[in-house]
Amino acid sequence: MSNAKGSRTVIYPCIKCPTSCEIVVVEREDGSLEVSGNVCKLGNEYVRKEHTSPERNVTTTVKLLGAAIPRLPVRTSCEVPKDRVMEVMAHSARVLVQAPVKEGDVVLAAVAGTKADLIACRSLDRV
Repeated sequence: MSNAKGSRTVIYPCIKCPTSCEIVVVEREDGSLEVSGNVCKLGNEYVRKEHTSPERNVTTTVKLLGAAIPRLPVRTSCEVPKDRVMEVMAHSARVLVQAPVKEGDVVLAAVAGTKADLIACRSLDRV
């Protein structure tokens, strides 16, 4: 929502603690942020990052050959920029892993050119 004085107000539900505060961010014309409504400092840190450069962990599955199941659950080793999530998913859709695989193995390094590796979430032996 925009304010008459050129600032923009956004309300975020905080996910950093069980309080689930509704945090209000007022973005001024000069780019500065005014944050209110958070009970703890985690909320302040979270919402500032979420407002300026949101990131997400990605979890999905990749094709798996030679194991009892056809898909291997994987996750990114760290958060990736939110606007790159679909690109990470597209790259992971092309991954093919051969069993055996161990939990924690990197199945794709620097996925989609990010700093995140795609990591196996479970160990599977060859059938």
